[in-house]
Amino acid sequence: MARLDGKVAVITGGASGIGRASVQLFVEEGARVVIADIMEDRGRALADELGKKAVFLRADVSQEDDVKAAVDLAVERFGRLDCMFNNAGIGGAGGPIDLIPAIGFDITIAILFRSVFFGMKHAAPVMKEQGSGSIISTASIAGLRTGFAGHFYSACKAAVIHMTRSVAIELGPFGIRVNSICPGGIVTSIFGRGLGMDQDGAEGLYGKLEGIFEGSQSIKRAGLPEDIARAAVWLASDDSSFVSGTAIPVDGAVPDGMFGDEEKVTAFLDALGVEVPAEWSL
Repeated sequence: MARLDGKVAVITGGASGIGRASVQLFVEEGARVVIADIMEDRGRALADELGKKAVFLRADVSQEDDVKAAVDLAVERFGRLDCMFNNAGIGGAGGPIDLIPAIGFDITIAILFRSVFFGMKHAAPVMKEQGSGSIISTASIAGLRTGFAGHFYSACKAAVIHMTRSVAIELGPFGIRVNSICPGGIVTSIFGRGLGMDQDGAEGLYGKLEGIFEGSQSIKRAGLPEDIARAAVWLASDDSSFVSGTAIPVDGAVPDGMFGDEEKVTAFLDALGVEVPAEWSL
């Protein structure tokens, strides 16, 4: 019997990277999934590939109505909601603190933190009525330690971790578990997209990222989206039924401050071999 037989999940950012790997593994493990993403072509193609166990919905997670619509679709199409995986994200506004425009702050907060609030808010009543559920959010090691990302990305991920703990206490009596996953250096498009590339260009950096990351942590290989997907499946399954309020690092034992100074950041960007725009973020 597969670990997620009979379960229904919403996975935001499900058309690429960690989200796509999670959608595929959730379905493989028996779940039915709503793929919520702004990338319509990729999302619909993935849903078509997976057949009746998946459905795509175009959703901008910075918009509350879109997140609610994803939850509503899960209930309408599949009859319940067992897992809300708040995964969608961006690199966020970066650069020196005195040069970042206010709009960069607002956009980063909307996508990396406010969207998690929306996911929790709209999953909670459905799960309360069921008396069960698992809410998972993608945080980051940047939310646990400094030196891994820009100021706003790091602050948002720290906020996600803390809200996870707080909401877990509130929802625990209803049989709802709330956890976060903290990826380390995972080979995804977030790095290239943060440098202004389109999705195809960002994915073209995967080979270089693998080479950089395989030497950056104690486990000598690059972190892959599938590594995070496996952690998410465990948190969505009954195998983790007594686990709540946690922030689980999945980082290959990366050392502190991998990008802790300008020299290390410059070396990382040089290794990618890309031209850095005037306004960039990691």
